Amino acid sequence: MSRTAPNRPLHPRRIGVIVMHTFTQLVRMKVFYFLGLFAVILLGSNLFNIQTFGRPDLEGIDVLRSIRSWSLGTMTLFSVVLAVVATGLLLPKDVEDRTLYTILAKPVPRLDYLIGKLGGVLLLIFVSLLVMDLLMSGVLVIRSRLLVEEQLGSIAKGWPADEREALRQAILDQGASWSLHGASLAVFLRAAVIASTAMLVSTFSTSTLFTTITGFLIYFIGNFQADARGMYLGAGGIGPIEKLGGLAVAVVFPDFQLFNVIDAVIEGASLPPSAIAMLAGLSAFYVVLHLFVSWLVFAKKEF
Repeated sequence: MSRTAPNRPLHPRRIGVIVMHTFTQLVRMKVFYFLGLFAVILLGSNLFNIQTFGRPDLEGIDVLRSIRSWSLGTMTLFSVVLAVVATGLLLPKDVEDRTLYTILAKPVPRLDYLIGKLGGVLLLIFVSLLVMDLLMSGVLVIRSRLLVEEQLGSIAKGWPADEREALRQAILDQGASWSLHGASLAVFLRAAVIASTAMLVSTFSTSTLFTTITGFLIYFIGNFQADARGMYLGAGGIGPIEKLGGLAVAVVFPDFQLFNVIDAVIEGASLPPSAIAMLAGLSAFYVVLHLFVSWLVFAKKEF
């Protein structure tokens, strides 16, 4: 019994080894050094070189809001590109390097292999977003304190105490917060769904280019399918079959508009834990679904 147990699917230690091997493999790829450097440069340039024009008393709030917007936008762009490109490269590269044959000859269950590969991609995305989130939060803390001193020392110098306190609080509310970290987590959850979708495409695709293009197409379709579904279902004469078809499209193409909570956070709104829990549950559903279908397709392949 002890000899056969390690060969059963969903073995944590075996999956962990594949996750770390995939993570190391991705880190060694120069293309991801370039993507990481590009994201840090873009993020840093927008953090420190922001100019706003408008009411002087609102300038501090506008600066911090711009930092939030540019930072979360950069994190979204980086995570989407990394999720699609990294996942699209993994399976073809393992076949080309004959690493896949070595792994499956252990023998390693194919489900464990897929989970480990996806886990390695998600680990890289999580670490990258964590570094960017810490950089964004650190700059927001510094900039918000400097702006409070500047605003209260010049523009609001002669204001009443209650108005000075309101301005100080308004500026600090645009700084680092738990809602901002929640928005970063929402960016990661969306990237997880995109990565699992790209993995599903890569199991029946023989071309990295096809997987990459299809992954980006699914992402763009997912961003607009909610509007299209609303227009379609809002029209008259829609029967149950059409509604069922719209639901099927929503299952195949995830509605990525549900993850667009960062817009409200940029404006200073709070992100309740229930919203994060809903996004986490939705992401888990799509990741498990895509992994299951990927396993069904991958299990029939002969290597």
